[in-house]
Amino acid sequence: MAMVARHADTESMQTFLDRTASHIRPREHAVMILDGAGWHCSKELRWPKRITPLFLPPYSPELNPVERLWLWFRNNDWSNRVFASEEALIAAARESHRRLTRARVRSVCRASWITPEDHL
Repeated sequence: MAMVARHADTESMQTFLDRTASHIRPREHAVMILDGAGWHCSKELRWPKRITPLFLPPYSPELNPVERLWLWFRNNDWSNRVFASEEALIAAARESHRRLTRARVRSVCRASWITPEDHL
């Protein structure tokens, strides 16, 4: 699940949580790995019952596999480009996410401490 938003704030995070929860099947439960960004741990957030937040220790981006995905996007889709407008930037971000495959996420975000090689 991904969402392109103009702002990284509590309101956008709540929208993301609500949209994510709507994709979780009735007998499923999700654990969401998060860093300590203010909009991730705001007291104003209403966490859906089927999503459990798992907060990483401070200053530990190496523990968050999605950090590698953002780096991949920057290196492969978003760097060395000039966008004509904010709308063009948002459209490029959406297109990057649309083209993203499960295999690419597994390849880029793979960490041996999460998934042993024989389970990929």
